[in-house]
Amino acid sequence: MSVPQGKSPWYRDGLAFACTRCGDCCTGAPGYVWVTPEEIGRLAEFRGETIEQFSARFVRLVGERSSLIEKPGGDCIFWDKEQGCTVYSARPDQCRAWPFWPENVARRRDWDRVCAVCPGAGHGRLYSLAEIQSSLAMVPK
Repeated sequence: MSVPQGKSPWYRDGLAFACTRCGDCCTGAPGYVWVTPEEIGRLAEFRGETIEQFSARFVRLVGERSSLIEKPGGDCIFWDKEQGCTVYSARPDQCRAWPFWPENVARRRDWDRVCAVCPGAGHGRLYSLAEIQSSLAMVPK
């Protein structure tokens, strides 16, 4: 997400977020968790698998892109009700960037919508404009 030169985004003073590991962003409606070859390698290493083993079990091709597979109903394949995210320290950049996705910060009302459904959004540590922009750059397009 780029901001026109000389114009600051509405969140220029930062946004608060503290992940509660509730899983709301990991469960529910089907979607895509896009992964790069580097992220696949990181996840495979974390799980103690080869890239080939990991890819065969957990990655699907969508067009020319790779996405993690999902459980029936749309939950992330790595979400566990008792443990939470079972690959948290190796999670994909798309997950690391949550909730600072372009569609979540495009307008103040988009952020308010996220705050209504994510218990960590609007609470906790204040992320600076630079940190938010760095997260936005991590989100696959």
